[in-house]
Amino acid sequence: MLLSYQACIDNYGSDYQIRKHIKNGTLFMLEKGIYSTSNCVSESDVIMLKYPKTVYTGDSAYFYHSLTDIIPDHHYLASKRTDTRIKDPRVVQSFLKDDIFDAGITEMEYNNSFIRIYNRERMLIELMRFKAKTPLDYYKEVINNYRQIIYELDFGLVEEYAALFKNGSTIMDMIQMEVL
Repeated sequence: MLLSYQACIDNYGSDYQIRKHIKNGTLFMLEKGIYSTSNCVSESDVIMLKYPKTVYTGDSAYFYHSLTDIIPDHHYLASKRTDTRIKDPRVVQSFLKDDIFDAGITEMEYNNSFIRIYNRERMLIELMRFKAKTPLDYYKEVINNYRQIIYELDFGLVEEYAALFKNGSTIMDMIQMEVL
């Protein structure tokens, strides 16, 4: 179980008690302010505890949704424009307007970890938005995987998400041509 420093203070009472449990091996300090009751912890758990307002997007989301088999080098996270910049070298952060940030956020279980991630419908919109910036072979792989799950997608949601963007009709046209 992951714990913040404050949660450790609440559970163990003092900094001295925390250090004592670390020395005994019943508590592990993973990084500054992040503790665990087990020695083996997923990095995505640590990232979600450290940055609870963020959402997995981009290459990370495609990987977690099994739309690609390429393991991302970084954790791709989206946050609101007003949020603090993340200075963690493991994280690639993107900032979104408040009115489009919340659309499509869901919680997903991945390898016994719960992560905040954009759903597959929202990620289809993101794929179309950033088509020009995406390497062609990677884009083809993700599009082919979307074609495999076409009947599992809720196109009402896709249209709703596309309407949030000023070029929403262009995005829907691209989806019609590429995926359907």
